[in-house]
Amino acid sequence: MATTGSGQRARRGTRPVPAQRDGHDDRRGDDGRDESRAERIDRELMELLNELRVALPGVQFLFAFLLVVPFQQATERATDFQRDVYFVTLVAVVVATALLIAPAAQHRALFRQHDKEDLLRRSNRFAFLGLCVLAVAIVAAVVLVVDFLFALPQALVTGGVVAVLLGWLWIGSPAVQRARGGADDE
Repeated sequence: MATTGSGQRARRGTRPVPAQRDGHDDRRGDDGRDESRAERIDRELMELLNELRVALPGVQFLFAFLLVVPFQQATERATDFQRDVYFVTLVAVVVATALLIAPAAQHRALFRQHDKEDLLRRSNRFAFLGLCVLAVAIVAAVVLVVDFLFALPQALVTGGVVAVLLGWLWIGSPAVQRARGGADDE
């Protein structure tokens, strides 16, 4: 371990967190909060983990549903297309589950490693990718159910509507807000 200019210890391969700016401890962040950089990183990491706690029950419910479906008698009359969509849905839910649980698992595995900023960046990417893959799983599940109960044309239209809705709510609307300057870039 090396020491930084402020006397703080830094692990090899990590960037030291500056304790002072311009000779004084500036605790006011870009968003107007009175917190140090380390406090901001801690807060943002906890916010991210709490957000994932909201998403995970839905993913787990969809996963459980998909695990039960093959054991129902009605699956005997499933078409090849429906089986393919089921497979895509199942794989997407597994990947989404892995990505959405990864931040909590890595937070625990890297406990007291003093590299929360890197963990936060990585966890944010995992969460975003997990939500994108979850959107694929939701759309595919809707297509599967509507095709099974009604017909393929209705399934494709309904799946398209759900895809547009999720795309707008999860990506489009935040992107517009960010472009207008209403969201923090980090």
